[in-house]
Parts: sequence; structure tokens; C-alpha cells
Amino acid sequence: MPLRDLLLGLLVIAIWALNIIVIKLGVSDMPPLLLTTLRLALVAALLAPFHPVARHQLPFLALLSVTFGVMNFALLIIGLGQAEAGTGALLVQMGTPFATLLAVIFLRERLGAKRLVGLLLSFGGIGVLAGGPTLPAPLPTALLLASALGWAVSQLLIKLGPKVSPMAMAGWIALFATPQLALASWWFEDNHWQAMLDAGLAGWGAVLYTALMSSILAYGIWFGLIRRHDVNRVVPLTLLVPVLAVILGIVLLGDSVNAYKLGGGGMVVAGVALIVIRFGPGRAPATPPVPTAVSKDP
Repeated sequence: MPLRDLLLGLLVIAIWALNIIVIKLGVSDMPPLLLTTLRLALVAALLAPFHPVARHQLPFLALLSVTFGVMNFALLIIGLGQAEAGTGALLVQMGTPFATLLAVIFLRERLGAKRLVGLLLSFGGIGVLAGGPTLPAPLPTALLLASALGWAVSQLLIKLGPKVSPMAMAGWIALFATPQLALASWWFEDNHWQAMLDAGLAGWGAVLYTALMSSILAYGIWFGLIRRHDVNRVVPLTLLVPVLAVILGIVLLGDSVNAYKLGGGGMVVAGVALIVIRFGPGRAPATPPVPTAVSKDP
């Protein structure tokens, strides 16, 4: 990969890692479902009108709005509000092992020894994290893992569904997800207007950063790299997202450091690496992670 494209890839990784920190700050200033609603509404307004889709693609995009827009984005932001940034970033990496299992079950993909070891390492890493003090309470942990599962289900649907350009998919998923999240925010959260008036730089900055930088700019750069290079050269860069998120959480938010986080997190990242990195000829791993969330863009 040319140096220019490598630097662009590292820029995307930095944007997604910092996204975790921005979300942590944002949910301290604005209710999480309201923040997610405003984020996706802005993404929809900026992308959907300029990336039209065919009528037969709308049901597929509406279904993705549930698994990707609501399960992935909303549960992620709610869970991150109650978890350390680095630990949250590590938990959502489980989307790749989940996606691998779903591909084996529903697409009958061959697992192979390397990916099996990757799965065992990833789930073992979660077990190590569970033994330490930085794993959040059971509810936020479950929410973050459910968010990862939503991402994994979305990848399965994308493999099986009609072809839609990445930016059109992002815009229309956001468009369909916005009313769902607005209804959830209205039901579970209070004083929305006052919350928006009282929100300061952290809250509104999180809305703008997550929408403009993470969902639009980073995605645009990333899929440009995917078009120009083998997927197997680009996708492994996403393994740096949780590593950088852990470092930023320690430096900027004062997150703790302990052997459980380092050991368990290292196992998770190593397991995901075995799953996504393909040694040998070919363009793509069997189950390539399409970045969405924090790392995938959260």
C-alpha cells in the first residue's frame, strides 16, 4: 500500500478510536438515545438525498436499520455510557467472532483451524476480562455484546441482500433508524428539549463528530481504500482501533490499567486478527469485517 493510502488508513483508525472517547464525553452531557437520534438524523440529511436507491432495496435497508442502526449504534452508545472506553472498545470487537459463527451456521462457510483458534482466543479473552475489575456491570456488558451481535447480523444480511453502495447504505439506514430511535428516546428519556438546550460542547460536539467525522468522512476514506486495495491489506488496520481506544481512554479519561484488561484485551485482538487476516493468495477473508462502529464505527 502506498504511504499516502497507509496514512489515510491510519487517519480513519484514529477517527474511529477517538470516536469512543467522544461518545463517552457526549453521553455525560446528553441522553444516549437522543444523541444517537440526532447523529443519525444528521447523517440521513447529508447522505440520503444525494444517494438514491431503488424501490426494491428499501425493505432490505429498513431491516438493516433495525440490526445496524438500532441494535448496533443505540446499544453501543448506551453501553459505553456505563463502561470504560477501552473495555467497551474491546467488547464490541466480538462482532467479528459473532459474524464468523453466523457465517458458519447460515452460510455454511468452512471454519478451519486458524479461525477456530481465533474464536477460542476471542471468547477466552472475554473470560479473562470478566475476571478483572474493569468489566462493566452485567447490563452494560450485555448491551455492548448485543451491539456486537447486531453488527454481526448486519454483515450476514449485507452478504445475502441486494448490492447497495456504502454511502447510500449509510444514509438510508440512518433515515429509517432515526424515527425508531426518536420513539425509543421519547419513551425511555425525558425533557428532550431542555436536554438539547442544556447540552454544551461535549454533547453537541459528539453529535457533530460522530456524524461528520466518524460516519461520513471516515467511511468515505475507508471505502475508497477498499476499492483501491485488497481487502486483506486494509481490514487488518481495524485491529488498531481497540488498541488506540484503550490508550486514549487511559490518557484522556483516566481509565485504569491492569493485567486483566491487557491480557484479556490482547487475547481478543489476537483472536480477531486470526479471523480477519488471511495468509496466502486471495482478495478477502471469508468473513471480512465491514467497519461500522468503533471499530468499526460505533
